[in-house]
Amino acid sequence: MANTAEQPRERFTNFTPYEMKKGEEYMSAEMLEHFKNLLLQWKQELMEEVDRTMHHMQEDAANYADPSDRATQEEEFSLELRTRDRERKLIKKIDQTIDRIDKDDYGFCDQCGVEIGIRRLEARPTATLCIDCKTLAEIRERQTGI
Repeated sequence: MANTAEQPRERFTNFTPYEMKKGEEYMSAEMLEHFKNLLLQWKQELMEEVDRTMHHMQEDAANYADPSDRATQEEEFSLELRTRDRERKLIKKIDQTIDRIDKDDYGFCDQCGVEIGIRRLEARPTATLCIDCKTLAEIRERQTGI
């Protein structure tokens, strides 16, 4: 069956968490390198999944005589393509985040400017809001339905 978009995130359980050194400044060069490596590895895994999907769809595409078999295959392909589309958008977000790292504009909340935090960024390296601003945004979203 098709892979889910959640699978690439599982990779973040297989990395060594960053340990700040005593007196180390938040978002030091070493810390930025840690996050850039995480993002590049994540992007590589997503790109490999895209390649696997292309090969799978090319190799397994069959013209079934039975309409049920054909419909099942088309539904499977449709699910895979939707997942790949979400991952394509994620790759774009990863590229934007890498660009922020290169411009020394990473790790700080876009709304209030405070440090997002290392553990939050390791859980979601593309985060642009601190946990407080993200929570408020989600509350507003639920209240307004937007």
